[in-house]
Amino acid sequence: MKTREAKVGKAIIRMAETKSGYAGIVLIGNKTKRLEADNPEELWQQLHREVERSHPNFFGFNGAKNRFLRIFPEGFRSALYCKEERDYKLRAKDKLDAAVPLERALTESGLGETILPALGTNLLHPIENAKFREALRGPRGDQFIRGAAVFAEGDFASGLLQMDKALRPHGVANWTAVTYFPFLWKPAVHMFLKPEVTKKFAERVGHSFSARYSSQLNASTYASLLDLVDTTDREIDELRPVDHIDTQSFIWVVGEYTADDELAVHAAPGK
Repeated sequence: MKTREAKVGKAIIRMAETKSGYAGIVLIGNKTKRLEADNPEELWQQLHREVERSHPNFFGFNGAKNRFLRIFPEGFRSALYCKEERDYKLRAKDKLDAAVPLERALTESGLGETILPALGTNLLHPIENAKFREALRGPRGDQFIRGAAVFAEGDFASGLLQMDKALRPHGVANWTAVTYFPFLWKPAVHMFLKPEVTKKFAERVGHSFSARYSSQLNASTYASLLDLVDTTDREIDELRPVDHIDTQSFIWVVGEYTADDELAVHAAPGK
C-alpha cells in the first residue's frame, strides 16, 4: 500500500502499511504523534480524531454537557430551557405546517406569500430574513419552496441546486436559508445550520465538521453536519433530546452562550 496523506486544517496526517498492520502519524507544527492499527480505515479515522482533539478549543462532549447543564440545570425538560430555546421553534413549525405542509410544497405553486409567517423567528439575521422574504415573493419563490421540499424528502443534491438558483439573485444562497424549512418540516431528520457556531461546537467536541465545512451549498457538507448531529445525539442520550430542535439548541448553547448570556438567563424575572 502506498502512503496515504491528507492535510487537515494546519495538520498533516500520513498512513502506510507495515509488516504487522498499519501505522500513521499526525504532524502539527513541530509535534508528531504516531498511531497503529490493524484496520486502515479505522486508523485513518483515528488520525482525523487526533487532529480534532488537538484544537485549543477542544473540551469534548463531557465538557459540552457540563456547559449546557450549567446554563439549564434541568436540561431539555425545564421550563427555562423551553422558554429560551424550544418553544418559539415549535411555534414556527406549527405555523409552517398550517400554512404550507410538506405535501403542498412538493406539488403546489404560488405559496411564497403563504409561507412567510413561518419566518417569524430569530434563527435568521434580520437582514438575511428580509432578503429571504424578498426571494420568496419573487419570480423564483416557487422554485425555492419546491427545492426545499425535495431536500426535506432526502434528495439533497437536487434540492440544493434548486434553492441555490432561486436565492442567488437575492444574495441569500446560504446554509441558514436552505436548511430553515426542512428543519421545521422534519425536525426528527434535518438540522438547521448556523455555520460559525456549528463549526465552533465541532471544534469543542472534536468532530471533523469544522474541517469539512464549505460555504458552497453541497450534499457532502450537509452529510457531515448530519454525522455531527448523530454523534451528538448518541453522546447526549442521557439528556433525552426529543428531536433535532433540542440538538440544535444544545449546539447553539454550547457554541455561542457566553458568561453574560448565562447570567442574563438566570437573572430574568421569574427565574
